Amino acid sequence: MDMSPPHDASGDAAGLSSIEHALRLTEALVFASDRPVSPARLQEVLPPGLRADAVLTLLASRYAGRGVELTEVAGGYAFRTAPDLAPLLTRVVEVPRRLPRVAMETLAIIAYHQPVTRPEIEEIRGASLSQSTLELLLEHGLIAPRGRKEVPGRPSLWGTTPRFLEHFGLRVLADLPRREELLAGENGVSLPGLGRPA
Repeated sequence: MDMSPPHDASGDAAGLSSIEHALRLTEALVFASDRPVSPARLQEVLPPGLRADAVLTLLASRYAGRGVELTEVAGGYAFRTAPDLAPLLTRVVEVPRRLPRVAMETLAIIAYHQPVTRPEIEEIRGASLSQSTLELLLEHGLIAPRGRKEVPGRPSLWGTTPRFLEHFGLRVLADLPRREELLAGENGVSLPGLGRPA
């Protein structure tokens, strides 16, 4: 949809008013939401005749270059700190507790090999995996069961969740860094933003 003002002079004020109302509504919904707002979710509350993707694009352009920006993440949109300001804020904003190393390793393995079973995770890590590690990742909403593998014993398969994408500021799994980049990271395992929102 063309977001430019209507050409009919008599409708200019009404058209601008409708767009401004949609922008304010979108801004409020994204701000108040506990998860990224998808275009489909936004479309449900917009006035007839306005397309969610066009409103989101316009709102993102208005926030471009500000302290917070409207960012596409995990299939939706959320406000995030401008990337150039994030390092400065780490000095004054309390960073939530980071996940233990074993949980970080497990999460990285699941992210890159999903769906994957616990024995497969243990084989890749070269060490056993406690149930408490999987429970911690489940508690954080970063992984979820993905059915069972059709082999003897039918072990559970594990995969990442939309919360995982949101937590690390990823739009889709394809945005994950290449494995070679991870191997070059700290102690061989480094996921961007682990332990804190992107």
